[in-house]
Amino acid sequence: MQTSLFNSWIKVQEELKKFVLKRVKDNDLAEDIVQDVFLKLHSKYDQLRDVDKITGWIFQVARNSIIDQFRKQARHINPSDLDWEGEEHALNNCVAHCLRELVKTLPSKYREALELTENQNMSQGQLAETLGISYSGAKSRVQRARQKLKEKLDELYLIESDKYGNIIRCEDRKPCSCQQEPDFRMALASL
Repeated sequence: MQTSLFNSWIKVQEELKKFVLKRVKDNDLAEDIVQDVFLKLHSKYDQLRDVDKITGWIFQVARNSIIDQFRKQARHINPSDLDWEGEEHALNNCVAHCLRELVKTLPSKYREALELTENQNMSQGQLAETLGISYSGAKSRVQRARQKLKEKLDELYLIESDKYGNIIRCEDRKPCSCQQEPDFRMALASL
């Protein structure tokens, strides 16, 4: 099986590098990720159950490695930075739009806390300084804002996501005015 992995690796290595480079847009980083993928594949080759699906497995490991890299680089992954060819994110766009609209309905102290921490990437410590409140007060305010937003979202929509956070089902419990704008600043993962 290791020979099969090595032969498959040789065949897809250049294609994989192009795949990764298209998404991370940095040649050195792409090479690092490709090498990381090879190491992961080598250490986990015994988990591959179907040799015929080895190429798909390699690219799935690559996708996960790219996501891991974005997680290391930023507090939140900005899905618009990823360019998954042929993958639709209409439901992600819809939910992101609805979240932006729902944020506007929060009481001003909660809305301000979310806008500063999520949209302007302000830390909770910086939020405390800006608002003149204690760090624990800022942390509590952000948590309460997220909880209120989650409650409103749950009241209006039935939402299911896959293990990567992509929305796979979104049904209105009440009418939706979604325009499906592509802005992902409010991450569902933070709820």
